[in-house]
Amino acid sequence: MDPITHTLVGAALAESGLKRRTPLGTATLLIGANLPDVDIAAYAWGEPIALTFRRGWTHGVLAIVVLPFVLTGTMLLWDRYVRRVRAPSAPPVLPAQLLILSVVAIATHSTLDYLNVYGMRWLMPFSDRWFYGDVLFIVDPWVWGILAGGVWLAMRRWKRGAIPSFHRSTYPARIALIAVTCYILLMAASAAGARWFVWRALPFSRAGVGRIMVAPAPIDPFRKYVVLDEGDAYRVGEFNWLDDPRIRYGDLVVMSRRGEHTNAVRRSEAGRRFLAWARFPFFEVEPGTGGRRVHIIDARYTLESSAPFGALSVEVEPQ
Repeated sequence: MDPITHTLVGAALAESGLKRRTPLGTATLLIGANLPDVDIAAYAWGEPIALTFRRGWTHGVLAIVVLPFVLTGTMLLWDRYVRRVRAPSAPPVLPAQLLILSVVAIATHSTLDYLNVYGMRWLMPFSDRWFYGDVLFIVDPWVWGILAGGVWLAMRRWKRGAIPSFHRSTYPARIALIAVTCYILLMAASAAGARWFVWRALPFSRAGVGRIMVAPAPIDPFRKYVVLDEGDAYRVGEFNWLDDPRIRYGDLVVMSRRGEHTNAVRRSEAGRRFLAWARFPFFEVEPGTGGRRVHIIDARYTLESSAPFGALSVEVEPQ
C-alpha cells in the first residue's frame, strides 16, 4: 500500500490506546508502520534493481522477525541519549512494550502490502517467490477516509478534554480499525467471488486458460480488472458487480509472449530483472539504433509500452 495508508494505520493504532503503553509509543508505531519501505532507497540504483529488491528483504519473514528488534534498539538509544538528556525527569520507556508495538506495526505493513497486485515475497530471503492478494488497490481512498476520520476524532476528543475517560477517547480510532478490517474482508470476499464468476463464465474452453488475475480497480470497489493467461496470449477485460453482463472482454488479445524475445531480453540485466518481477509480461518489437528495441510490458498494470510504470524498453543487438 501507499505510505499514507501505512502512516494512518500507525496513527490509528496509537490513538486506539497503544500509545499509552510506553513513552515513545506513538513514534514507534508510526515508524514501524513504514519501516519496511526503507527498501525504497533501491531506486537510487535504477528502477530495474528496485523492482527486484523491493517487497523482499525488508518485507519477508526474516525482516518481520529482525526489524522489530532493530526499531526497539533504535528507540531505546533515542530515549537514553536524546529524550532523557533533554528531559531527565521524563519517565523511561519500557523495552518490552516498545518491542510489542514494533512487532504489531511492522506486521501491519507486510500484511497490507500483500493485499495489492504488486504482491509480496513472504519467504525472502529463503525463496524469491511472489504472493499476490489482489484485494485492495494500492491507493484506496475509502481506507484513507475511514482511518483519517477515526484518528482525527480520537485526537480531537483527547485534546479538547470533553470526555475525561481516556478509554472513551480511543473509541473512534478503534472503530475505524474495525471498519477497515471489515472493509478488507468484504473486498477479499468480493475478489474471491469475482474470480469464481470469471472462471465459471468463460466464453471459451477453460482447458486453455492458466492463470487468472481479478484485480481491484481504483476508487470503485465494485469494479475489477481481469487478465486471463491463455498460454500464448492474454485476454483482458473488466468485471463489475453492478453491470449486466458483469464481465466484458476487450477485443485485444496480447500476442508475442515467448520465444526469441525472452531469450534476447534476458541477456540484458535490466530485462532479466524486469522479467523476474513481471507477472504477465509480453513484448512489442520495433527497429532500434543498432538492432531491435524490445518493449517488455506487464499486463498486470498496462498495455502501453510508453507507460511510466509497468513497462521497460531494452535495446537488443542483432543475432
